[in-house]
Amino acid sequence: MLMFLFLVVALAVVVAAVTLAVVGGGENAPLPEAAPERLMDPLPPDRPVNRADVEGLRFPLAARGYRMADVDDALGRLGAELAERDARIAHLESALAGSRTPGPVPLDEPDEENDR
Repeated sequence: MLMFLFLVVALAVVVAAVTLAVVGGGENAPLPEAAPERLMDPLPPDRPVNRADVEGLRFPLAARGYRMADVDDALGRLGAELAERDARIAHLESALAGSRTPGPVPLDEPDEENDR
């Protein structure tokens, strides 16, 4: 029984020493802060977003899911570009509809039979 108690105490001392070494650092310095994951390949700022950009977009994981700032930035950018495209489509459709409206009807030349 005395040997079992000695082994339990020795194991507790070893676990405590390892924990202190990891947490306290080797030279009285704490562990360095890990750099937060950032979006490595954001949406291109110099051209419109295309389908391949959206399909290739991967958000880094954070402690509780995705980084909200990265997701908000990407969704804001996509929303703005979609609104711009919708406005351009509406403008082009109205211009196309305007060009299709019939112009003034040409006057028919008087029939020779009616002139007689």
